Amino acid sequence: MTKLYLKKGREESLRRFHPWVFSGAVGDIEGPDPAEGDAVAVYSSAKEILGWGHFQIGSIAVRMLSFTDDMPAGGPDTAFWTERLQGCLDARRAFGLADAAATNCYRLVHGEGDGLPGLIVDWYDGVCVMQAHSAGMFRAKEQISKALQAVYGRSLRAVYDKSSGTAPFKANLDLGDGYLYQAGGAASLCPNTVLENGHRFLVDWETGQKTGFFLDQRENRSLVERYAAGRRVLNLFCYTGGFSVYALAGGAVSVDSVDSSARAIELVEQNVTLNFGPSSPHRALCCDAIDFVKAAPKDAYDLMIVDPPAFAKHRGALANALRAYQRLNAAAIDAVAPGGLVFTFSCSQVVDREAFALAVFSAAAQTGRRVRIIDRLGQPADHAVNIYHPEGAYLKGLVLYVE
Repeated sequence: MTKLYLKKGREESLRRFHPWVFSGAVGDIEGPDPAEGDAVAVYSSAKEILGWGHFQIGSIAVRMLSFTDDMPAGGPDTAFWTERLQGCLDARRAFGLADAAATNCYRLVHGEGDGLPGLIVDWYDGVCVMQAHSAGMFRAKEQISKALQAVYGRSLRAVYDKSSGTAPFKANLDLGDGYLYQAGGAASLCPNTVLENGHRFLVDWETGQKTGFFLDQRENRSLVERYAAGRRVLNLFCYTGGFSVYALAGGAVSVDSVDSSARAIELVEQNVTLNFGPSSPHRALCCDAIDFVKAAPKDAYDLMIVDPPAFAKHRGALANALRAYQRLNAAAIDAVAPGGLVFTFSCSQVVDREAFALAVFSAAAQTGRRVRIIDRLGQPADHAVNIYHPEGAYLKGLVLYVE
């Protein structure tokens, strides 16, 4: 097995259980040159074992899977994945998510937050959708699929791999998406109708964004439902209309859903009809969300949801992203009716809470309106943050009261 020895003094982050080894920390390599995705052992410069993980070409050289010397001979096997995935399911049961009557969709594996860096697995009422963010996880996908079958048993209907859009690795691997498992050779199960807090949603994991649904906003959608009664609601970057459905359920007098994707608008209309029939006070508009809010009549909305895609996916884009958040939030704060609420979010990992709050503060100051922060929002328990990996706290939100 290949052994990676760190440069002197570069082992401290691993002793604090941070799951990444950066390429600049690697000194000597003993054994065969590792291929991307190989399991490798990591040692200090004093030749003390620090753990093992998946080798990667790039700024992150190793994503750690263990901080002991317990790697199975030949690398992680199905038994290893089964034990880890069972631990993830046990945690979701402890969170009250797995087996809940009103919610049958949740995140089973959240990468570093669950000690499995590079792996995402979402559960949609019997279907697991996985995304590999590392070559090691992609190469292990068949073992992971078998482990999911062992963990869920007969309740698992399918495992779908959707890694083609999340694979930054350079290995020569077949990235075609598709089913790794279907019970009884079942026909296509997509889209699938799931329940979230009693609301029904169509999830299209084959052609939709991410794994098909933004599970990380579950609790924030519930908060919108609490505030929606009697309000005129604008849901910007609505995708499949999660916030829109919750707002209508909470008694909103009208809801406008805006997204530039025609497929997203089609799904939001289907989701609204699925929950409320064809006569709800809802409009779906396929247009640019930023242009729409800038042109919106003043005081036309009492509650706005501003949930854009990640404006910065790497630190080089941070400055431009913060300017974009400022412009977008200034337009929303300027347009919302007096006494209105703005739910505003950033899902950019490189934008920390302080930077996002400062961008929103600058936006508010630009409008000259009196604004209160009445809540600070984040991601739910199934998108857990590893205490040793604070970078995992990617979702940030503020609820603003605007006079």
